[in-house]
Parts: sequence; C-alpha cells; structure tokens
Amino acid sequence: MTTQDFFIKWGVYALALLPVWFCECFLLNRLPLLPVTPMLLPLAAVSVAVLEGAVAGAGFGLGVGMLCDAVYFGTNGAMTIGICVAGMVAGALAQYLLRQNLLGCLLCSLLALAAIDAVRILARLLRGSGEPGAMLSLAGREILVSLLFVFPVYALFLWVYRRVPKKTVL
Repeated sequence: MTTQDFFIKWGVYALALLPVWFCECFLLNRLPLLPVTPMLLPLAAVSVAVLEGAVAGAGFGLGVGMLCDAVYFGTNGAMTIGICVAGMVAGALAQYLLRQNLLGCLLCSLLALAAIDAVRILARLLRGSGEPGAMLSLAGREILVSLLFVFPVYALFLWVYRRVPKKTVL
C-alpha cells in the first residue's frame, strides 16, 4: 500500500466519523431515548477496530478518544487512553477470538461501553458522589440505548471498509 493509499484510507474513515459525531452531538442529545443519550463515538472506534484489527483499532481509537475528550464533559483526558485501549482490545478480540462481523462488533461494543461506564461509576464512587444503584441503572440504560446504534454505525464503517485499500502499513 502506498503512502497515498494509506492517507486516503484513513481520511475516508475520518470523513465517515463526521456523521456519527454530528448525530451524537447535534441530533441524539436533543431527542433522549429512555432519558439517556447514546454514546456513538466509542461504537465507531470499536467498529473500525473489529474490521481493521488491533493496531489500526488502537490508532483510530486514539483519534476518536481525543474527539471524545473534546465532546464529553468532565473526562479530563481519560477517553483518549480509554478508547485507544478499547480499540486495541476490540481489534484483538475480533481478530483472534471472535469473528470480524456484526456479532463480533456487538459483543466488543458491549464490552467497551460497559468498561467506560464501570470506570465512570468507580470514579464517582471514589469521590463519594452518587448512589451506586442509580448510577448502575443509568449506565445500563445508556448501554442498551447505545447498542441499538451499533447496527447503523457498523454498517457505515463496513461500507467504507469495502471501498478502501485493505492492507495497512502499520
């Protein structure tokens, strides 16, 4: 794969991330489902990781994590590292344990969202703010609503994956 192909490939993935980001920030937060807003950016990182593998998933996750830190309130840089690790783990799971398909993406998305919410809950418990039952209920609803959007997010990135060069230089 040439350098030009490499930049085209990841540029197209970045362009495909824009409608996901737009939907999360400007559409879905105005129409909350089950009074929670779904998290689509981590789903995008997991989708690319499932399709491309662990190393590419970590790289794309790093970029998506930086965008998450810019979009989500009070993350203090944790999402940059968290989504990078989630992308790496999801890519490795899809490559070696699961299949690189929608079911693998759904399972990896569930794990990533559960890990993100577990860290959020643990941080709040350590600060002494919030009741565990209420936080678990909110996290469960957020994960369920977010998982509904795995299907369109995965479909978008699968469409991109089928149209860009396959091999990466990484």
